[in-house]
Amino acid sequence: MKFKLIIDKEKDEEVVVTAHNRTALTDEMEALVLKHTGSDRIPGYTEDEIKMLTPSEIECVTVLDGKTYAIDVKNHRYRLKLRLYELEQRLPSSFIRINKSTLANENRLERFAVTYSGAVDAVFKCGYREYVSRRCFAQIKRRFEAQ
Repeated sequence: MKFKLIIDKEKDEEVVVTAHNRTALTDEMEALVLKHTGSDRIPGYTEDEIKMLTPSEIECVTVLDGKTYAIDVKNHRYRLKLRLYELEQRLPSSFIRINKSTLANENRLERFAVTYSGAVDAVFKCGYREYVSRRCFAQIKRRFEAQ
């Protein structure tokens, strides 16, 4: 299989796949291309501003009091209008679930800390801490061991 990428700002964007037959890979590529909106940024809202957040500046996405928030690299909190499951599909694979209501950017994780009660917290580079469920911690360990 060959891969060819041509970047030309003068032409309209187009994805062409030449394959012998339809496979799971071609279906996945088609779904990825069709769901792409042309922007990787997500609008985050505060009381007085709207900030377009890129995935690289988001430490984690969490649900607090039934509302979805993004915590950025400066530990600022932005309200998101998307649901957590929608963000899980839209964000890159570097975002991993650490509990039922939180997605963490593994590139922004500083360490895992054990609390006095024996629970595990994810500590982010901005200083924000979030609980890690036992089930998710087991999956995270398997993911890091496979690398």
